[in-house]
Amino acid sequence: MVPPDGRLEHDFEDESLAGPMDVPIKSIGLNGIQHDSISAIERTDCIMKTNFWRSLKIILFTAKINILVPFGPLAVLISYTTDDKGLVFLFSLLGIIPLAERLGFTTEQLVFFTGATAGGLLNATFGNATELIISVHALQSGMIRVVQQSLLGSILSNMLLVLGCAFFCGGIVFMNKDQVFDKANAIVNSGLLLMAVMGLLFPAVLHYTHTEVHYGKSEIALSRFSSCIMLVAYACYIAFQLKSSNDSYDPINEEGCENGGILEDEEGEAPEISKWEAIIWLAILTIWISVLSDYLVDAIEGASIAWNIPISFISVILLPIVGNAAEHASAIMFAMKDKLDISLGVAIGSSTQISMFGIPFCVVVGWIMGQPMDLNFQLFETATLFITVLVVAFMLQVSRHHIYC
Repeated sequence: MVPPDGRLEHDFEDESLAGPMDVPIKSIGLNGIQHDSISAIERTDCIMKTNFWRSLKIILFTAKINILVPFGPLAVLISYTTDDKGLVFLFSLLGIIPLAERLGFTTEQLVFFTGATAGGLLNATFGNATELIISVHALQSGMIRVVQQSLLGSILSNMLLVLGCAFFCGGIVFMNKDQVFDKANAIVNSGLLLMAVMGLLFPAVLHYTHTEVHYGKSEIALSRFSSCIMLVAYACYIAFQLKSSNDSYDPINEEGCENGGILEDEEGEAPEISKWEAIIWLAILTIWISVLSDYLVDAIEGASIAWNIPISFISVILLPIVGNAAEHASAIMFAMKDKLDISLGVAIGSSTQISMFGIPFCVVVGWIMGQPMDLNFQLFETATLFITVLVVAFMLQVSRHHIYC
């Protein structure tokens, strides 16, 4: 029976408006006393555990390339059980590849929370973190030529292999369409690359013309001075990028929207993990890459002897391909999606950062360690880099038919 004043109906309406968090969940214990079945602390712990397992699943099990992750622990195990340096080097190399890819993924997730400009610079920095970590471990072992050749190989692979594959694949997919890119940003990066090549050219010219006042010491002093100048120039470039409204790294156009501090791009993509989860995974992946890089560097000479291949081939070809594997794939995929601007930003921007930051950084770190790291990359390597930068800059300048601005 419903009372004539309709109070029962009103009570039902009030209860229907109450949310699930407003109504305490009760249960009856063995002693007949009612108590809360789920406390606030237990509910928070449950949410944290759920988020942890969700982020763990996204990081470790969503990418097919993660099938190579077990090779990392195998490399550590084999290094303690056998003396096969070739196998340790191979497994370390394979184990670093998925870590580098996941490092790029977590950085891209962090971009949603940091904004486009800071996120783009963060993406470029962590995109080259693998090469820098390997270089620092090689410097600790006194393998200066390995550091020089691996950094040189990173620049050449980005500007020749990655950029060439991006243009080629994009041209195949959009055979009847002219792909467009922002020529102004490409020219700025090309100018920075030319400046970096000049910094590498002067110590080599000083060495091979035998005009040093103090043989050996003048070359290192000039390299350290040039490195400091390039680091200052790159810092100014970063400051300009952060303050400029024309963001060359901006993956989100004017149609993008911002909801609660989280950016969504034109395709409606949203972050898959939270900001703090991305930061924690960045730290974990960086530490694990550092550990594997130590085993990788220690096994380079043994692998060269076991496989009967020169160390220069390992340094110039194998190490850069592993370190830039994620960037290679992303640049090609963006070109096939008709986003040539992003492909150029990945390829040329990465080369710019290695030449203007990575190489001078290693010179300064070697200076601190007491290692005679300099900018004399030998005459052939320096000439190769100089010609590569000139060819790419000339191509970006005169391209008006199939690739134009």
